[in-house]
Amino acid sequence: MIARLRSLWLSVNASYWFYPALFSVNAFFLSFITIWLDRNGAAEWLGQFSWIQPSRPEGARTVLTVIAGSMIGVASTVFSITIAAVAYASGNYGPRLLTNFMEDKGNQLSLGVFIATFVYAVMVLRVVRGEDERAASAADAAATTLPGFTPQLSLLVATAMAIWAVAVLVYFLHHIPASIRINTVLKGIGARFVAHVRWRYTEEHEERDPPQQIEGETVTATANGYVKIIDFATLDNLAEEHGAQIALQLRTGDFVHSNVPLVEIKGCELTDELAAEIRECFATGAMRTATQDLEYLIDELVEIALRALSPGINDPFTAITSLHWLGAGTAELARRDLDRGPEQDSYDRERVQPLDDDFEHFLRRGFGAIRASAATSAMTSKKFLDALLSVARACRSHKRRNVLLAEGLQLLEQAKLELKGPSLEELQVQFDEFAAAMEALGV
Repeated sequence: MIARLRSLWLSVNASYWFYPALFSVNAFFLSFITIWLDRNGAAEWLGQFSWIQPSRPEGARTVLTVIAGSMIGVASTVFSITIAAVAYASGNYGPRLLTNFMEDKGNQLSLGVFIATFVYAVMVLRVVRGEDERAASAADAAATTLPGFTPQLSLLVATAMAIWAVAVLVYFLHHIPASIRINTVLKGIGARFVAHVRWRYTEEHEERDPPQQIEGETVTATANGYVKIIDFATLDNLAEEHGAQIALQLRTGDFVHSNVPLVEIKGCELTDELAAEIRECFATGAMRTATQDLEYLIDELVEIALRALSPGINDPFTAITSLHWLGAGTAELARRDLDRGPEQDSYDRERVQPLDDDFEHFLRRGFGAIRASAATSAMTSKKFLDALLSVARACRSHKRRNVLLAEGLQLLEQAKLELKGPSLEELQVQFDEFAAAMEALGV
């Protein structure tokens, strides 16, 4: 259940309606509060300030009508601009990046401010009473000594919200073009990748062989989709309660369907009830998320690089930038103890055993996936070797440096099939320098 709730929250957080709906509800209740204050003497209190000129009902209606009309128009334009930007980004950088733009708090909060201002203005507009209109209640009639009823405080708040909305609009018009620049997109993914590595693998390098995976009775999946969240804490509680050990057979981000193994459990009798409780710890959905899935961020960088190196686009500079950020994240991995699963503080490794990923796994997932396409470009191939060398310099393990050297050698072998003439000769010289630098590091 906890896994499903977390998955639901991830979906809500990536939606484009949550913050506008939240802001609108707050604006709805704020209007009742300020109107109540106006009916209980706020107008007379504001009259003590000479620089605040009281408004008449007709003027208040005009101002509120203008605010409401302009805000709903701006909100429609903002939504259209966002959808156009999202369509452009997903078409050029890959459909998996659509979630990144939908999760963008700048876009969500901007739309929320415009919608909330509209809702507030409409709610205040409904209580403005003209000078020739009768009061709806005794409290309304006693609210002000002026003819009619003009909620002065509410009008002042609406005006302030409109001014704030104009400032947000200026920010939004700057934010949209800035957010779809490829360097900004890659920085966002790369910085998130580095941050997730540091959060997930807290210990500096202490290379250990992964423990032997336990074997037991298998619990299979019944749902279809990508594993979005695994509730390790509940799995740990179940293992402790039944005196068992649970070994995961998949990672977050893997696709499951009926009869795909989820876990193997050892040390207790596997009942239908226990199997159902274990399945509840796995939340599936139509798409992957980066919450527990480190490979998802690697795949986003790889996807941008592969698109950039495709014959139809042929943009090696974007691929090189992807390699730079991929190298930064891989360098973090190279100097850390990877014998840990996600959210390791929430479970005991003696009871719950995640599927371990070694350094070679991550290197193949990133650099290995780009290698064939990078080999078609002399410029990208050279930067590929530079990125591998930068990772090696951050690494203190001879075993991992050997893996990096092997990756560089595979790139050279692939390039010999793609390049020829001076380009291949220059790459050979680059590789010789790379191999010499690796030898100096002790490889």
